[in-house]
Amino acid sequence: MADINILAVNGGKKARTRKNPPMFPGGMLYGKEEEKAVLEVLRSKRLFRYYGPNDNKSTVSKTDQFEAVFARETGVKYSLGMNSCTNALAAALVAAGVQPGDEVIIPAYTFVATPAAVVAANAIPVIVEVDDTLTMDPADAEKNITSKTRVLLPVHMRGAPCQMDELSALAKKRGLKLVEDAAQANGGSYKGRMLGSIGDIGCFSLQYHKIITTGEGGMLTTNDAELLKRAQTFHDTGANWRGYTDHSETLFPGWNFRMSEIQGALGIVQLGRRAGIIAKMRGYKSELRDALKGINGVRLRRLPDEKGDCSVCLMFFLETPEKAQEIAKALQAEGVEAGTMGSGHDIPDWHVYTHWKHVLNRRGNNDSGFPFTLSDRKYSVDMCPRTVEFLRRCIHLDVNPLWTKKDCAEVKEGLVKVLTALT
Repeated sequence: MADINILAVNGGKKARTRKNPPMFPGGMLYGKEEEKAVLEVLRSKRLFRYYGPNDNKSTVSKTDQFEAVFARETGVKYSLGMNSCTNALAAALVAAGVQPGDEVIIPAYTFVATPAAVVAANAIPVIVEVDDTLTMDPADAEKNITSKTRVLLPVHMRGAPCQMDELSALAKKRGLKLVEDAAQANGGSYKGRMLGSIGDIGCFSLQYHKIITTGEGGMLTTNDAELLKRAQTFHDTGANWRGYTDHSETLFPGWNFRMSEIQGALGIVQLGRRAGIIAKMRGYKSELRDALKGINGVRLRRLPDEKGDCSVCLMFFLETPEKAQEIAKALQAEGVEAGTMGSGHDIPDWHVYTHWKHVLNRRGNNDSGFPFTLSDRKYSVDMCPRTVEFLRRCIHLDVNPLWTKKDCAEVKEGLVKVLTALT
């Protein structure tokens, strides 16, 4: 009989007996409720949120309903349905009054959509270090504030809240707007407050990889009526006849970033699933974290508020990048789908700034290089060495809400088996 303590990488028996379900938390739960919601929209023939064939008398906008319930669940006065989080971020920056050439501070570890939205708003992304929370380092953010800085844009990366006390205090001290990128942390919180309700504006993703999903889509949240009006104007081409802006106010041209009625209908159903999805991930992650505590050479990612973590993944640091790669290889041999991060520049990882070649090369969406022509800020792959060092020593493992108790037990067995042997 095979010794269960022999690592699979050395010929032993695997800890895992099956592959993970696909990591699309909300998407994998689509069922009769979502089907019913979509059919209601199709049968009403009202696919556009502002009107339909019956002059709005017999149907109510699903997007209106989704905005109302999302605002209530987030603890804010207002929310605005968008066609993506990227465009929600761009609208947030325009609403915040960002002018061409203004600077927006972002973390070096975030999806490329974050700097892309900054550039789309004709602003200059200022890339700063993350710390052992793998979210924006408040101290490095403050070091990079200049007379051109207008917005702090922290990212609640991989479901974990940023250090919002420090960042809120910094924004207030320096007179900056605070925009929360909660794309990957829909349903998370910080010290009892829902993410997206703490800064001036919050932005969420409903793309298929996210906790809940409408396939594509996003949401913008705020407590400020003026910021809402500006975001509404920008997201709907400046169309003030829709009834949500005051005809007397000064308007400006915008883009078309509207949410569809089908997305609104799906969002209502998916929002009802959010708490259950997060509860499962939190339960499984708590088991894994407890199992790793006390193992020499392993340091868990620091969480600014463990209770508010969405728990979409487990992340921990090893002593060296080489050790992280060794551990990752052994875990994969056990059937535990974990991997290293930031180990090089050959395979693009759009979540790490070193791979944002177009940003690092100051490329706009035009031949002139605008808006980078308005700034002399320089970028390089080695500009945030602490971020790279943290990521190269980090192991990442998705925590899947579709696991069974047996799945979680096998993942835990594989982790303990490998880490005990190799650290």
